[in-house]
Amino acid sequence: MVTLLYIVGVLLFLIGISISIALHELGHLTPAKRFGVKVTHYMVGFGPTLFSFRRGETEYGVKALPLGGFIAMPGMYPPVEATDRRLGEGAAATGEGTAPIAERSVPTVEAARRPRRAKRGRLFESTMADARDFSNQEIEPGEEHRTFYALSVPKRLVVMFAGPFVNLVLGILIMAVSLLGIGVMTPTTTVATVVECAVDAGEAASRPADQRQACQSGDQLTPAWEAGIKPGDRITSVAGVPAKDWETLSSVIEDQAGKNVQVEFVRDGSTETVTVPIIAHERPRLDERGAPLLNPDGSPQTETEGFFGIGPVQERMPLPLGEFPGAVWDQVSGVFHAIVTLPVKLVDITQVAVGEKERDAEGLVGMVGVGRVAGEIVSTDRLEVVDKAQMGLGMLGSLNIFLFAFNMIPLLPLDGGHIAVALYEGARRRINQWRGRGVVGPFDTAKLLPLTYVVIGLMLCMTALLVYVDLVKPITLDAIFRSAG
Repeated sequence: MVTLLYIVGVLLFLIGISISIALHELGHLTPAKRFGVKVTHYMVGFGPTLFSFRRGETEYGVKALPLGGFIAMPGMYPPVEATDRRLGEGAAATGEGTAPIAERSVPTVEAARRPRRAKRGRLFESTMADARDFSNQEIEPGEEHRTFYALSVPKRLVVMFAGPFVNLVLGILIMAVSLLGIGVMTPTTTVATVVECAVDAGEAASRPADQRQACQSGDQLTPAWEAGIKPGDRITSVAGVPAKDWETLSSVIEDQAGKNVQVEFVRDGSTETVTVPIIAHERPRLDERGAPLLNPDGSPQTETEGFFGIGPVQERMPLPLGEFPGAVWDQVSGVFHAIVTLPVKLVDITQVAVGEKERDAEGLVGMVGVGRVAGEIVSTDRLEVVDKAQMGLGMLGSLNIFLFAFNMIPLLPLDGGHIAVALYEGARRRINQWRGRGVVGPFDTAKLLPLTYVVIGLMLCMTALLVYVDLVKPITLDAIFRSAG
């Protein structure tokens, strides 16, 4: 049964990522067709085609490896004749020498395929020529205006940005379902535990590990213990301040160190009030990640605050709507930060691969690793169904936001590379029109093929490295739980 559930988890992950990829490509397809571009292929995945069908001029299909997808638009590599177009050419056709390229006379297919004299000493010249020819091979005579390069710059930006934007929206929607719909575990003002003794951090650290959780002779009893507070009691106010939530309750208690205050609580439907001394308690100082801060001599840093001695009941509650934008920002900025630090993380994962470091549960994970974790989530008996659903949604939402951020890297063949090229082309055209001379045709993206091949090679190496590490030294669900504390 466990094996079957594991397989179900992996399949659910594959379905989720395939849908995300399909919607990404649909984001490209819809505006491209709207703008009149001839789209010949819409494919989800790479490798051998599992099935496909043709509707109109477009073949739709699914391939074997769900590692990406593509739509094929003729003219991704414009012919040389179009890229060399100068200011003033095509005026007879448009009546204006500075008309946009989409409104000019576009080179015919025959011109695009016209044999070119090879330039000696030019690396990749043959490859560039082949790329241009292949890019334009499915355009029939008279369809040159339906190529990608014939679009105006703003329309090209829309086509290329729409795909990643779909992933961003999808990621935010998934986060909304998880955080606003299912909710998050939130501490309440209902008491779950009552601490018996209050022990300063320094004293607790000096005790043997097996004695730190038990009270010792002479330890000070907590105010909650002495007042008779019991699990199930719901605190309604402290020092006259209504305890509307755990954060408010904690803040008031921390500010009342050394003072006698009235604590009002509800037990079995009856309201009771006790007066208790809030003790001044020393506790470790923590950094933003929850790790203890240390003094130069290695001893823990501490701070003094009020201490009552209770722990809250955790309940699943919808995230307040006003906090949702902050949660989205934290997720998106965190993903962009991870991409910026990608070279460092790749060095770390390489050291893991050669056995020099242990695998970090918060480090890079490949598709194989995420699939394995998805299988463990579904098959484990340590989580409730709602927790499994929320973890799965969290993974899928994060993956979509990652797809958005990764595709915005301004390097070909990523969408961000095409966006960068279009922005450069638009700026160049504006400057040349302002100066009254220069090239106004589309930028020759074939010239960037060497860089494109380098980027593809690095991506393939990264994928192979992550597959190897995910198989040999996988991240487990237990490791994720330990990392989360």
